[in-house]
Amino acid sequence: MTDATSAPPKAPQRTGLAALELDTRLLGMIGAFVLIALAFHLASDGRFITPRNLFNLTIQTASVAIMATGMVFIIVMRHIDLSVGSVLATCSAVMAMTQTLVIPDWLGLGLGHPLTAPVAIVAGLAAGALIGAFHGWLVGYLTIPAFIVTLGGLLIWRNVAWYLTNGQTIGPLDGNFQLFGGINGTLGETASWIVGGIATLVAIWALISARRGKIAHGFPVKPLWAEVVVGAIVAGGILGFVALLNAYTVPERLLARQFEARGEVMPEGYTEGYGLPISVLLLIAVAVVMTIIAKRTRFGRYIFATGGNPDAAELSGIDTRMLTVKVFALMGVLCALAALVASARLTNHSNDIGILDELRVIAAAVIGGTALKGGIGTIHGAIIGALIMQSLQSGMAMVGVDAPLQNIVVGAVLVAAVLLDIWYRKRTGARD
Repeated sequence: MTDATSAPPKAPQRTGLAALELDTRLLGMIGAFVLIALAFHLASDGRFITPRNLFNLTIQTASVAIMATGMVFIIVMRHIDLSVGSVLATCSAVMAMTQTLVIPDWLGLGLGHPLTAPVAIVAGLAAGALIGAFHGWLVGYLTIPAFIVTLGGLLIWRNVAWYLTNGQTIGPLDGNFQLFGGINGTLGETASWIVGGIATLVAIWALISARRGKIAHGFPVKPLWAEVVVGAIVAGGILGFVALLNAYTVPERLLARQFEARGEVMPEGYTEGYGLPISVLLLIAVAVVMTIIAKRTRFGRYIFATGGNPDAAELSGIDTRMLTVKVFALMGVLCALAALVASARLTNHSNDIGILDELRVIAAAVIGGTALKGGIGTIHGAIIGALIMQSLQSGMAMVGVDAPLQNIVVGAVLVAAVLLDIWYRKRTGARD
């Protein structure tokens, strides 16, 4: 007699593409990005889908995407943060002044010293955490609506940044600090392939572990062929992304200068790709950490439970007030990381840094499927939403659309995204 429990249960009656159990919302967002890219590629005479433009697109998306991961938690808890662009500006100003004024005067260290960039980054992260925690305290303990608190923060912190720098552009910033900005800091081809290979192995291991976990607990699993196909798709996506970034080559004249500086002659026909930008690597690290927090920690479970039903969460013993402080403090830290990426990419701090990022960050989270009523949202969705937003803006700029019309289109896309989300949830009855 065969033991029926020895064989792993399979997902009920699914065949073909349905057996892959792919996220239809995720596929829809990826499809939207592909359509946007193709449309702008045709409208720009083939200039949009090129290694150079797609490389720039990734580094331009990084700062907004980093903040969008935190905005997911904020909106999931039924709050909103309208101050993220201004907090970014203040954190950027703190890091810039730390490098150019505080460290030289107090520690006697100049730009280029190994401690300059780390000390400045820590100062910016501390500033972001304190500002975010203060917002959370006002919302959680004094029960002031988050809309009002962060609307005030939008005005306050933008002008705090102005006073910190006396309205001046501060730069150039430390060379090690600039490594986080994109093209000034990349891994190169070989290191990028190594990182891509490690990421592929980790992703496949995660799929295998998830399957084993389902089998161990008696949950249905996909057919083995479907698991293999999903693994191939994931591996292809990771390695294809690395190949795309490596395809953007360093200009020949810059390579020639590098060889000359080493006292060497550049071989004829020699090329070298930029590879994975450190800013994108930072975004990936943030995405992984935020996803683990959302899905694997008590803190994440409390966030989604509170957003789903605040009264029930409080009655179950969750300290929703302190949870609010922690979520806003986390948002502040992410604003500081975004400030690091944004100011490093510009190589200086400017007064207009982060302007309208509030719109872009909230739009990215909502386009990515975060429900404004709370309780629902994904980190990967917010990142793809940020990529879609940046693609729209970059594409419109490339084809010569005026800035006012660009903002009109972005606003219309945000409203349309919310409407489509409402229709999708009504049709599918989806909760997550």
